Amino acid sequence: MLFNSIDFGIFLPIVFLLYWFVANKNLKLQNFLIVAASYLFYGWWDWRFLSLILFSTIIDYTVGRKLRTEENQNKRKILLWISIIVNLGFLGFFKYYNFFLDNFITAFSFFGAEIKANSLHIILPVGISFYTFQTLSYSIDVYKRKLEPTKDFIAFSAFVCFFPQLVAGPIERATHLLPQFNKKRTFDHLKAVDGMRQILWGLFKKIVIADNCAEYANLIFNNSNDYSGSTLVLGALFFTFQIYGDFSGYSDIAIGTSRLFGFDLMKNFNYPYFSRDIAEFWRRWHISLSTWFRDYLYIPLGGSRGVTWMKIRNTFIIFIVSGFWHGANWTFIVWGTLNAIYFLPLLLTNNNRNNIETVAKGKYLPTIKEAFLMLMTFGLTVFSWIFFRAENITHAFQYLKGIFHYSIFSIPEILPIPILILITLFMSMEWFFRDKQFGLQFDNAKTNKVIRWSFYLIISFTIAAFFGKGSSFIYFQF
Repeated sequence: MLFNSIDFGIFLPIVFLLYWFVANKNLKLQNFLIVAASYLFYGWWDWRFLSLILFSTIIDYTVGRKLRTEENQNKRKILLWISIIVNLGFLGFFKYYNFFLDNFITAFSFFGAEIKANSLHIILPVGISFYTFQTLSYSIDVYKRKLEPTKDFIAFSAFVCFFPQLVAGPIERATHLLPQFNKKRTFDHLKAVDGMRQILWGLFKKIVIADNCAEYANLIFNNSNDYSGSTLVLGALFFTFQIYGDFSGYSDIAIGTSRLFGFDLMKNFNYPYFSRDIAEFWRRWHISLSTWFRDYLYIPLGGSRGVTWMKIRNTFIIFIVSGFWHGANWTFIVWGTLNAIYFLPLLLTNNNRNNIETVAKGKYLPTIKEAFLMLMTFGLTVFSWIFFRAENITHAFQYLKGIFHYSIFSIPEILPIPILILITLFMSMEWFFRDKQFGLQFDNAKTNKVIRWSFYLIISFTIAAFFGKGSSFIYFQF
């Protein structure tokens, strides 16, 4: 079920009313309703893959219960590895089987050996990369004794399949989200209103910004040989705003929807395109995944401690794995490697935590230096997105070859002025709210009610004007 669909527009208020007016006095009933609604939400796409979520839930719940009473360290490790192998086994089979098979055949062909093996027609379950990492965080934290395992199977099931963030995050930690299912929840009007505003902003990002940018990004990328260098640059820019509007829009809708039901999810995007270096960008982009890899992979490897070669090794590992997490294609690995190359000089010179505070905090405009750093970081990001979007490595290099051509100085063949104006207005809004949790988070005490509602109505009418394309979210494929 898509957030930007009529189906969800009907589904959400029904679940909301049942949750607060029928099950509001019974915590277990509320949790059961969430599980039922989440399975319906996911099964709307393909009910057959519900068995994967259920099996993963049973395995990790059982492992957690066993870890609670098991004191033998070797047996505890075995239990943890059962969880890791089962979860990553499913992920590896559905997402990477054909990739490894094809590359295995290619490698042997290079040495003159011919291997015959057939690829499988595998449908990638939506959201498997997200809920797999979420439930793994539970097993790992219980193993490390950072979290007391739950006895409540329904609450644990709700944690694994919570529908607002089930298919595209944020990837929640068990230590943060699971305890919320064990606490009595009461309706908070202010939290619900704030949630509705965040949902509205997320829909604007997706329907107005991302979907319109996607139309031109797809046209240019799919026919890149036919366009000038300047048009290819524009295509890369359109994809840059498409992926941000699409993914951060999903996160805003997920977080806002969760607030309607009394839950707080972690912030997943923090205005990343205003970053002054790549390290800051990765603290602001897909925060739930970045911090997951940091805590469960980077730090266990040694992090930024140790000798120089270890720092370099760990940096490349975390970025390459992050790239591979996104998909079974060498383009994602190159994308991750590029970001490791961007990040490494900052780490080795101890400048990776220079920009912690919000840029130009308390000011209307950045300094010339800040503007230059933001522009440079944005340019590096746009460059790497070309590999992320390209069909394959050959396509990526052909695209770049087309950019670095004298035609880059020509007028683009495609120049949709209305969309460019929308992007400019969108980024202006983002800049104005950059110290808030999301765009449209007005301070009611400081902002006139007429001004606030004018924004809400204008944005609502704009969404309605562009509604109807019903395109899926980019990160559903990951």
